[in-house]
Amino acid sequence: MFESTKGKSPFYPGQPVPVEFFTGRDKEIQKIARAIREVELGKPRSIFLTGEYGIGKSSLAGYMKYYAEKHNNLLGIYVLLGGASTIESLATRTVESVLKNEYWEPSLTEKIRNFLSKYVGKQELFGIHINFEALKADGPNLSRGFLPFLHELYKRLEKSGIKGIMLIFDEINGLAKAPEFSHFIKSLIDENALNRSPLPLLLMLCGVEERRREMIRQHQPIERIFDIVQVQPMSRHEMEEFFNKAFGSVGIQVNQDAMNQLCKYSAGFPKIMHIIGDAVFWIDRDNVVDINDAFQGILIAAEDIGKKFVDQQVYRALRSKDYHSILNKLGRANFDLAFKKKDIEEHLTSSERKKFNNFLQRMKKLKVIKSGDERGEYIFTNRLIRLYILLNSIEQETKKIKNSKKS
Repeated sequence: MFESTKGKSPFYPGQPVPVEFFTGRDKEIQKIARAIREVELGKPRSIFLTGEYGIGKSSLAGYMKYYAEKHNNLLGIYVLLGGASTIESLATRTVESVLKNEYWEPSLTEKIRNFLSKYVGKQELFGIHINFEALKADGPNLSRGFLPFLHELYKRLEKSGIKGIMLIFDEINGLAKAPEFSHFIKSLIDENALNRSPLPLLLMLCGVEERRREMIRQHQPIERIFDIVQVQPMSRHEMEEFFNKAFGSVGIQVNQDAMNQLCKYSAGFPKIMHIIGDAVFWIDRDNVVDINDAFQGILIAAEDIGKKFVDQQVYRALRSKDYHSILNKLGRANFDLAFKKKDIEEHLTSSERKKFNNFLQRMKKLKVIKSGDERGEYIFTNRLIRLYILLNSIEQETKKIKNSKKS
């Protein structure tokens, strides 16, 4: 039962992590920080921040924006491109992001709004009102003159101590498959490099590896213009640091047995860490997270993860009892992402073995697994899917045990 008198949860499922709760990622931070420093000294750089879904790309990008602003006097612009399908929409969203950003120095806000005054409507109680009609009308000009726009923005802020611009494009799924996006990005980088006085610009794109490959398929030269920063699952030390810091911020301790479970089932994925942590936070009653709190939270998180990150058509498509049984056995098997067909078959019934080939083909069509390099090897396409099936199989086994005790 949940404790209704609790205050604010220190976890942020489904949201980028606030900078004050950001932990770990030392290697990635060091690599990006070097690029930030070079931009501060006048050298343009470009980075593709990549990693699996739920690995924390957006949180890391947001933290590095904060880092660049605080330590290197760069103007950070974070642009969410979800749903964008044209370069015009990219340009207008960039201007919108510049106007909506909260700047650490009031004079910067004033200079930016003066520069973009034609897009600023009436001041409102909770922020500015953007004149979207004017912004949309200027979309074609902004997209064609994107680099000059950034140059002019930088010049107007240079006397205020701004040393360069960090421009982050996130949620690029819709644009990555469009040829004009790849050409636009390549032209932006090349035109700036050939400029007599290049803009000190750090351009960062955030996306899974498939998005980068889509861009390369659209325009081959994209392959060589980015430094790749691969975000890996968090280490055990980083996970412990995260959970201790988050729970500790609200006066909650985590004992070692519980920590072992939290780290094991989070698998180093910040998105899952937040979902599990949030569930455990609301379950705990005595400000000490024990093994029972952790396990209950994991079971609750299993359902939440399934709803948010796993295409429920997988379970609807695999309707037979044998298929569901195979899926549960696959979930509990001891492997990371890759498994051998023969290793799973050993634990199947004769009826399940007959259907196992069809099961694997169905899973491949649903894009849950793919063939590995070795014969008879299969690999889960997404670690989140693998984890959900594991958690779901644990939940099913727990229900069986409870039902058998009742009977």
